[in-house]
Amino acid sequence: MQVIKKSLEGLVEILPTVYKDERGSFFETFNRIDFEANGLPHVFVQHNQSISKKGVVRGLHFQRAPYAQGKLVRVSVGRVLDVAVDIRPSSPTFGQHEAVELDAERGNMLYVPEGFAHGFAALEDSIFIYKCTNLYHKASEGGIIWDDPDLQIDWRVSNPIVSSKDLELPSFKAYIKDAGF
Repeated sequence: MQVIKKSLEGLVEILPTVYKDERGSFFETFNRIDFEANGLPHVFVQHNQSISKKGVVRGLHFQRAPYAQGKLVRVSVGRVLDVAVDIRPSSPTFGQHEAVELDAERGNMLYVPEGFAHGFAALEDSIFIYKCTNLYHKASEGGIIWDDPDLQIDWRVSNPIVSSKDLELPSFKAYIKDAGF
């Protein structure tokens, strides 16, 4: 397993060792000892899956404390552009984002720590899987509109398919104002 620190503190891409032969391939998607040795969270309490058609954009979502979640994300089918936005007010990268293409063939994963808004765009029909460090708590959910011009995210999809719920999320500026930063 190779761990690549991204430009936003705490955001880490994980490249597993993939073993291939004429039958197919095998790799570990999680190993507590390896995660612990690399300083990564190794206790997850919820495991989720979503299936998205090509062009679907989901996000940007987060959970407020004390229900904030770190997420270990990957795809088992397809490719997505995974996006994390730093919403930690004391962070030097507050308001910045990073995008990482996740694809099933490479098996790469992204660890998105607490304090980030998260979303993805399905570049192909995809099955998106993620483990969470905390349980989902409906009253603590929050979000930022996916296409906020201040964030300047290139989602790499044309004619995105976005849920009505995600279309009603506030702008980044409104989030900052409501949060009192």
